[in-house]
Amino acid sequence: MAGRFFAGLIAAVAWFGLVVQWVALCTPETSAFAALGIMFGYFTITTNLLVAVVFSSAALEWGGLRAAWVVAGTTLSILLVGVIYGLLLHGLLELAGGGAVANVVLHMVTPVLVLLYWIFFTEKGSLSWRCPLLWAIYPLAYLGYALARGGVTGRYPYPFMNVMVLGWARTGVNAAGIAVAFLVASYGLVWVDGRLGRRGEDGYLSG
Repeated sequence: MAGRFFAGLIAAVAWFGLVVQWVALCTPETSAFAALGIMFGYFTITTNLLVAVVFSSAALEWGGLRAAWVVAGTTLSILLVGVIYGLLLHGLLELAGGGAVANVVLHMVTPVLVLLYWIFFTEKGSLSWRCPLLWAIYPLAYLGYALARGGVTGRYPYPFMNVMVLGWARTGVNAAGIAVAFLVASYGLVWVDGRLGRRGEDGYLSG
């Protein structure tokens, strides 16, 4: 019951942040539809949407999205959002009002809450060494989408992937660095999951 409640809290926080961000982008010059188009150019938004859907499923005990490997992959993706924001993006823009609120919720609050859920409420010991390759599909697909979209619109969501400013070589190096860090973190999570799973089994057997 506690796990379902916490999952519901995470889902509510993520949905709240997304709605606040959308409202903040809606102006007399920007329609509601155009605001959605802007939002879905960002990894932060698509990943928080993933969090909202996965943890809504977990709270309602509905569907396969609450499987341990899905929750773990979602955890890694939202942690990537938080880490990249903290290391590369924090302080680049001055935000106020709803934009500032959404910024804190989507970049800071949801990563921490999701990590806590994984630590305390996710069954350990079921992840395999193939999982990181599956988890990598989503950020790689986003990278391709963002670069293709930027090539058409001339607007890139993040400075470290701005091909028009950095060029393809530097953008490729940046993307490769993030990809390597993501895979290292992924395999680290699988290792930790395995250790915690064995510790739980040992505690059960010794009890």
